[in-house]
Amino acid sequence: MNFSLSSLYNWYRNAIRHPKYRWWVILGTIIYLISPIDIAPDFIPIIGQIDDVMLAGLLFTELSQMMIAKLQTRQENKNVATENPSSETVDVDAETIATS
Repeated sequence: MNFSLSSLYNWYRNAIRHPKYRWWVILGTIIYLISPIDIAPDFIPIIGQIDDVMLAGLLFTELSQMMIAKLQTRQENKNVATENPSSETVDVDAETIATS
């Protein structure tokens, strides 16, 4: 099995972008950041914080990219809807007819 940092990054990126696993990955990342059990324990002065900072940066980067893409898609959909209305609105005056 070929294990590298780039393969781990690609797995994380694909997992967080998958709607089924997104919240599990976010929750797992937050628990890892809070937990005292790490790959490099936090009580080691500099090395202990490097993995937490890298993972927090990765989480922030991926979430911000997803939000930007979602906002761009929403804006594009809004522009398409205003330029090409799919249905025309017709105003109709209605009158009540009394039957006896």
